Amino acid sequence: MASRARGSGLVGELAAEFAGTMILLLIGAGVVAQVVAGGDLTAPKGGLGGHDAIAWAWGLGVTLGVYVAARLSGAHLNPAVTLTLAAFKGFPWRKVVPYALAQTAGAFVAALIVRWNYSEILGHADPGHTFKTQIVFSTLPGNGSLTAGVHEWGAFRDQVIGTAILLLLILAVTDVLNTPPGANLGAFIIGLIVVAIGMAYGANAGYAINPARDLGPRLASFITGYHSAWRDQWGNFYWWVPILGPLVGGVLGGALYKIFVGRFLPTAEPEPPGRVPASES
Repeated sequence: MASRARGSGLVGELAAEFAGTMILLLIGAGVVAQVVAGGDLTAPKGGLGGHDAIAWAWGLGVTLGVYVAARLSGAHLNPAVTLTLAAFKGFPWRKVVPYALAQTAGAFVAALIVRWNYSEILGHADPGHTFKTQIVFSTLPGNGSLTAGVHEWGAFRDQVIGTAILLLLILAVTDVLNTPPGANLGAFIIGLIVVAIGMAYGANAGYAINPARDLGPRLASFITGYHSAWRDQWGNFYWWVPILGPLVGGVLGGALYKIFVGRFLPTAEPEPPGRVPASES
């Protein structure tokens, strides 16, 4: 019997999901800490900073995380992606919960590293560890604003819409029966999708669009001094919104792709442009 390749199997897949999601959060949470707690010290006057820097860094974090994990696990990095692939693309249901746990663990460890690395400026900017810097780690309605007027159900709607867009587009660019990016550019395009969602749907709820990305860092912040991490700025329980909203939105996005695009595609992979069709004889 041939021996199994080192690192293959479910253990290797979970390790890749952990590592890829950790990279995603090290970049994403790191840039939010730099902008929110560090006063955006690295942005030149009139240059790229604030929300734009956050949107671009999260997108790059996704791209880099995908390149880390894609070979072993497919680089879901997001329980909403895993659930949607199980519902519409034949991903094994028995792997959904292990993948989600690995993703959440990777996000949790990354948030602990960011919390430790930025402990001085977080403490200086927000000695009480309040909602002012809680958004470094987890999302809040209206990004923590007391005047935005966004509450739980408005944020839930926003998360459903944003994640539906994410999964519809992920399925579109990874479907080999459609027109997927060539030259190993899929990860880059998916990163651009996240940038676009961040720029278009970031105000209402911070575009978590990923339960692991929110739950892992929320837990990390809670055990390191942010004792109101499970609530929003009005004291209402909020932690469920960026978990349930993306799960619902992901499945909705998968269904929309299947209804409007997937069922009309050819059942065999099309010939690459310029290739002479094979003889049918």
